[in-house]
Amino acid sequence: MSCAPEIPTVKRSRILLASFFLIVFSAVLAHSSLGGEEKAEKGPQRWEPNIARFEQQDKENPPEKGGILFVGSSSIVRWDVAKWFPNMPVLNRGFGGSQIADSVHFAERIIAPYRPRTIVFYAGDNDLAAGKTPEQVLADFKAFVSKVRASLPEARIIYVGIKPSIKRWSLIDSVRKANTLVREAISSDARSVFVDVDSPMIGADGKPRKELFVADGLHLSDEGYALWTQLLLPHLAR
Repeated sequence: MSCAPEIPTVKRSRILLASFFLIVFSAVLAHSSLGGEEKAEKGPQRWEPNIARFEQQDKENPPEKGGILFVGSSSIVRWDVAKWFPNMPVLNRGFGGSQIADSVHFAERIIAPYRPRTIVFYAGDNDLAAGKTPEQVLADFKAFVSKVRASLPEARIIYVGIKPSIKRWSLIDSVRKANTLVREAISSDARSVFVDVDSPMIGADGKPRKELFVADGLHLSDEGYALWTQLLLPHLAR
């Protein structure tokens, strides 16, 4: 009865080592491939499910046109506009985590169809947190205005300035520079308004007022939205 020749210990070790490196190399390739997919998903396309949901809602219950449209990131999403602006034709089309460029990308689908007479826009907060400069925020905001003006030349754009927050206090210098750049850029545009929320949200200690935020130190509490509503109402009344 014959038996298979025994593989020498050294040779067996080399085979095991080669197999190990093959497995590691395959894992690296798989990770690189996955990383590419994750990187692709960082573009505006990652919001496609949110936008498609808005469009489905519009089919089932078409909103009134010519009203006041709220657009932007999570500070807009969490703003219960029906509660805070009763008896006003308001519509919320914010999607949390978004940057200014995302609203530019989807403007034809989340702004133009509603033909709003007034657009309340809050974004830029996430842009700075992601590493964009104040100058990039300004450039993206100008792109937003251009996109809106292309289809809605008479619409008023109310930009709610980037808020100072407890969580992102380290970015306050960039926040204030971005706000200054945007304010200056629209100062000569009669159809655009800058609403400053920075000063009213700062307490006597020079830091953000804690009662204006929920526990995460980033998103607004009811007290915060009460303040923002108070600041915005005079512009909507016009």
